[in-house]
Amino acid sequence: MSTSDTTPATTSSDAHPRFAEALRELGLQVEVRRFPDATRTAVEAAAAIGCELSQIVKSLIFEADGAPVLVLMDGSSRVDVERVRDELGAEKVTRARADLVRETTGYAIGGVPPFGHRTRTRVLADRGLLAHEEVWAAAGHPHAVFRTAPGTLVELAGGTLVDVRERTA
Repeated sequence: MSTSDTTPATTSSDAHPRFAEALRELGLQVEVRRFPDATRTAVEAAAAIGCELSQIVKSLIFEADGAPVLVLMDGSSRVDVERVRDELGAEKVTRARADLVRETTGYAIGGVPPFGHRTRTRVLADRGLLAHEEVWAAAGHPHAVFRTAPGTLVELAGGTLVDVRERTA
């Protein structure tokens, strides 16, 4: 599917201020789209944008042996925690609590962008993101997203390409 022609183009000023500052620091000019309704889930974001669910990038924080780790995953897939654990060589990996997500990234769940966080964390990006010419990710709050090439996104996030999606039967 193509992106909706009825969605008004907006600027980085529609992003969360911290994320807009990260864009400025990186010298990036990206189109940020802001929606009246939340795009807190990948399904909501894909419907609002008019793209495939797999073109949505989920920025998920996990806790690996007590340290936060960001995993970038396409919206149609789930993270296999055991594969993340193996990738990191960690004893224990769990989904981070909401307070750790906000403390680590500076953003609330549902609006976490792939970069521009309060603290630097290790980033794992699932290789499946590269299946698309463009992907959409949160721009700092549940009402705003931006579009970019997946390779660029992984590079900006400082991510390592890995295979951490759940295998389907």
